[in-house]
Amino acid sequence: MIKGSCCCGAISFELSEPPSMMGVCHCTRCRKVGASTFVFVRGDSFRWISGQDMVQRYKAIPPYKYDRCFCPLCGTALGEPGAGDSFPINANCLDDDPQIQVRFHEFVAEMPSWERISDEAPQFAGHPVKTST
Repeated sequence: MIKGSCCCGAISFELSEPPSMMGVCHCTRCRKVGASTFVFVRGDSFRWISGQDMVQRYKAIPPYKYDRCFCPLCGTALGEPGAGDSFPINANCLDDDPQIQVRFHEFVAEMPSWERISDEAPQFAGHPVKTST
């Protein structure tokens, strides 16, 4: 079981299985809301513990796909919990180590000059492109 929460603890959740992958988004929007590193979780492994009714939503504007959810009390960016079969949540909200590593970087075209990528994960100018394996 992996637990997660906002900074003030008003919103909490748990995952019954580890996230499927971790990525880093370098877009201006994710940087501004403080949620650049995210994990994808399966909807059936995610369960709200508290505060679901408090979650506030910031609507996505193209080219971005996901709305952003946050705690209205402390401002913690949550990602997009509950948005379908698989969805991203802010990795910084996890209270427990998910035991996975960054698998890709997206929107590197929007990355500021002062930011550095220090791993070998694939990089994409925008949203990752699916490749056949």
